[in-house]
Amino acid sequence: MATRVYPRIDTPVNPYQTNVQGKANEPICVAGLLDHARRLVGYEGRPDWTLEEIYDRLEANAPRVAIIGGSSDHPAHIVDPFTVAHAALRIWENGGVPFGFSIPVMCDGTAQSTMGMSYSLQSRNAVAMAVVNQMESHGYHAAFVIQGCDKTPTGILSGLAHLDLVRRRRGEAPVWASFAPAHVLRGGSIPEKLRAELEQLARRAEAEGYTDLAEDVRDTAAYILQCSSNTAWQGVLERAVQVGLLTRERHKAIERELAVNTCHHLGGVCAFNGTGNSSRHVVAGLGMAHPRLELLTDPPDAATVAAAVDDLFRLFNRPEYSVREIVGRNIANAIRIHSASGGSTNLMMHLVAVMLYAGYRFTLWDLDRIRRSYPVPDLFDYSLTQGRDIFALAQHTCAGHIRGMETLFHELLENGVPMDLDAPTVTGTTWRERLAVREGLSALGVRENPIILHTPRRPFSGIEVLTGNWFESAVVKVSGMTTAQLDEFDGRPAFVLYYENEDEANRSLLDVGLLAGLRAARAFPRPEMEAMYRLTGGDGDASEWPYDELWDRMVAGGHLRIAIVIAGQGPEAFGMPEMFTPMQHINANRQLRRLTCLLSDGRYSGVTYGAAIGHVTPEAARGGGILYLRTGDVLLLGLRRRRIDLLDAAAFREGRLEPYAGNLAAERAGLGQERLARIRDRRRQVAAVNRMVGFTDASAGVVPPQVFEEADEPLPALAGVSPA
Repeated sequence: MATRVYPRIDTPVNPYQTNVQGKANEPICVAGLLDHARRLVGYEGRPDWTLEEIYDRLEANAPRVAIIGGSSDHPAHIVDPFTVAHAALRIWENGGVPFGFSIPVMCDGTAQSTMGMSYSLQSRNAVAMAVVNQMESHGYHAAFVIQGCDKTPTGILSGLAHLDLVRRRRGEAPVWASFAPAHVLRGGSIPEKLRAELEQLARRAEAEGYTDLAEDVRDTAAYILQCSSNTAWQGVLERAVQVGLLTRERHKAIERELAVNTCHHLGGVCAFNGTGNSSRHVVAGLGMAHPRLELLTDPPDAATVAAAVDDLFRLFNRPEYSVREIVGRNIANAIRIHSASGGSTNLMMHLVAVMLYAGYRFTLWDLDRIRRSYPVPDLFDYSLTQGRDIFALAQHTCAGHIRGMETLFHELLENGVPMDLDAPTVTGTTWRERLAVREGLSALGVRENPIILHTPRRPFSGIEVLTGNWFESAVVKVSGMTTAQLDEFDGRPAFVLYYENEDEANRSLLDVGLLAGLRAARAFPRPEMEAMYRLTGGDGDASEWPYDELWDRMVAGGHLRIAIVIAGQGPEAFGMPEMFTPMQHINANRQLRRLTCLLSDGRYSGVTYGAAIGHVTPEAARGGGILYLRTGDVLLLGLRRRRIDLLDAAAFREGRLEPYAGNLAAERAGLGQERLARIRDRRRQVAAVNRMVGFTDASAGVVPPQVFEEADEPLPALAGVSPA
């Protein structure tokens, strides 16, 4: 094959002209990558990647493109070698120089309820740092990113956007990139023999009077098998063991059978709408994911990868298509797609972080300002029980019935939401140019069981940012609550049930006798119980009933609401792990589900349903109000008002909903000091080198302070958003 005339990167800076060591070291790496790729995929062309040709391309500043993959101990990256091979060969054919490196990828499912979750958020910043390190030390111009799951996509994007910023400040060429999301993992199913056994378990529960447990077994059996549903089964089966319906040995045997039937052997990003798929949607909304690769049911073939690589090469020497330019122009598009698709609560931090790494002045309040600048309807009818998971969405897309996020973008426009059609994307074209092709664009292309909707389910969706008289900011995923459930909690007083950490909460939430134990312990003061009963419309004179009878009447009549508070889980305290497991234990327990919300300075995942309030700032470790709450306090849950207030206890007992106006930290200073000592002692469980001490809080993306301090550039003009 003849030597090509390849595109040179238009910049006087080329470390491979002045650094002879690089030209000595790297040709064998490039040749080795291409040789391996040829053998792996059966390349039919004649190899022409001699060391001399590689040297010449490096000397001439041909595009040096890093193929960034993940680690094979994560399901999303099992088949990375094939995608890497296709990309490397096409980069070479296009006159570039391919390189490859991989990033460790934490699986949040694997890490749930283990110490691994204390490293999960930290891994996002570590990934950004690793990307900058590798791209700078080896002088890469661009990246073809195999997008996996959890924090890694936004971590890589943060690193690339930050490097783009830094290189521009140095007067060098910008950084370009294209993201290739991993295909969607097929959800598993419960084997029929096991399903029959679980139904028998439900019938035995009914026969012995455990009707709530019976229905929870049946509800959980309706879900496709994903790692998230296995957590729900853990809670249900544990309760069955506690009441004597199941032996511990049979519990473990069922757990084993569920586990081995969960994941497809080709891996992929799990089919629930968690952080992995929310990151997929958001990266697409940011214009960074190539539409040919955005939603696949199987690993991409050579032609599909080639289409994305070819478009990447069209971006070179066009600064307006660099990473931070695309991200900055598309932030409003991404926020609206995230809202309309009911995306993960985690992205409320990750989007802030990406913008800060890109150098823009940005906080949670800017995100909220953009989100609230125009009401975004609920256009995503996702379900893990009715055949509407993300794998089904990928099937619809691969069949050509719809076009993934292009379809959601289109339907937002159809519903009057201002989207920036002139923002650039990695195809080298704008959204306007992409959407000019009408075939398969409308959501009406899916006739049966659609996920992306043409007509909204309801006029609101997304995640609300809250404040109150005892904290500065928090978030609640209203898209994870039915309207009926929102009505049940909104405007209602709720007793605090306080836990100092997740371990305590999980032990308690798995206890089948939790509510009975709280009643026996008189956990909530009687005067406040009577006041809550009256304020929520209870009939009769509550003062005449014994405490147990009052409790039972309040539970049965829906007068009792409990705010389960899990503190000591913020970034500085414990790495800000997800509170998915305790929330899943609540959701798999119909009694708890209708009575309780969960409130924490920890994080929440995309598969968190119900009244889940998180990311509370300031966190407990920094002396925030959440440090000083205690069991028996009463909160007013004003979700639609975007407030949660601590109520004055004396006024509440008299039937008045008056916010507490005192100094909680001063009044409970001793309690706070005791808890802080335990938080600091517990923090020693986290490896010192991975602790997030000194980072910004959740409202500022949990990023290194220097990233926040140097993010001083204003946002570009955004469609439908007034300047701050």
